[in-house]
Amino acid sequence: MIYTPRTYQAEGINIAVDFLRNCKKDNYNGLQIYPTGSGKSVILANIAAGLDDKLVIFQPSKEILEQNYAKYTSYGYRAGIYSASLGSSDIDQVTFATIGSVVSKPHLFRKFRYGLFDECHLVNPDEGMYRDFISANPQMKLCGFTATPYRLEAGAGGAQLKWITQTTPRIFNKVLYYVQNDVLFDSGNLAPLDYYSFNKIDRTALKMNSSGTDFTEASVRSYLRQINFPRITVEYAYKILRSKKNLLIFSSTIEDAKIVSKGIPGSVIVTGDTRPEIRAKYLNDFKAGRIRCVINVGVLTTGFDYPGLEAVLIARSTMSLALYYQIIGRVMRFFKYADGTIKRGMVVDLGGNIEFFGKIETMKIKQDSAGKFFISNTVNGRERRLTDVPFSEN
Repeated sequence: MIYTPRTYQAEGINIAVDFLRNCKKDNYNGLQIYPTGSGKSVILANIAAGLDDKLVIFQPSKEILEQNYAKYTSYGYRAGIYSASLGSSDIDQVTFATIGSVVSKPHLFRKFRYGLFDECHLVNPDEGMYRDFISANPQMKLCGFTATPYRLEAGAGGAQLKWITQTTPRIFNKVLYYVQNDVLFDSGNLAPLDYYSFNKIDRTALKMNSSGTDFTEASVRSYLRQINFPRITVEYAYKILRSKKNLLIFSSTIEDAKIVSKGIPGSVIVTGDTRPEIRAKYLNDFKAGRIRCVINVGVLTTGFDYPGLEAVLIARSTMSLALYYQIIGRVMRFFKYADGTIKRGMVVDLGGNIEFFGKIETMKIKQDSAGKFFISNTVNGRERRLTDVPFSEN
């Protein structure tokens, strides 16, 4: 099946292909920024086809790998998969891979000319598997793709979100192309959102960790226990389920999730410890409508693609802009019902996150007078810079 790229997709594809073909390796590696739901699998497939050379495409999980691989092969192209979790070690001219499966075998890719990195904000420029693989394959020209182009760093001036092309060291050092969130919302490519903020958590009662990057688990557990937060979560979950067919809850602790699940008959819990086959069954049943409510802790932020999801309940507080964005990203995907009506995604926040970060639609990628990129948003009537400033200034 051939997918005709949208205008912004075609622009990004052409820019990436031209960059990878013509840019000298020692100049820079590229970065492209696309909102959640913008169709990165289409973009990656067309870039791979346009390069027509040996390249490896990295994904952070087998779920995202399967999505990207399926889109590429749906065009009729052939590709290999190198992923232990999928039981495959097939290398082809175009190979979809997970880094943990190939980091110990970088020599297998020494004839590869290009490397594409989905969710590239996860690439640690200081150390780790990605860094090791890239260092072992200096011949590759690289391009990264993400919706959240920043990383959390602790420094002398305090914790801050640093734009990944401006960290030291860095892997990706030039923004090639980006799409603003409002472009996709205004064009109808993303679902319209309804926000409801109830601020049941007093963020000032929570303690910051030693690096100043987020709240301590101990203070979160203690405070949520004091206010009987699971009861509050269950109360709002029932209100949502009166008008919505399904609900995805984001809890901060497994302890809370278990109590919440007991209060919502038929609900299930998904965590990092959930066995893969159980997780797959739960999510398949959720998408099929056999389960109406899933409570998750620390997962289902990337790689969970369910356009029919109608509501998310943010039953936690966070200082992580990336986490906040990815949570809302689960309900942003466009969906049309059988009767022709368009889904409106519901975002219910109990943790003061909307008031802290603002709405996704109004987040903007901007450049300062020195040409440095940052994320800005209008929050409570004033413009705030959300990245590349210490948290103490937010």
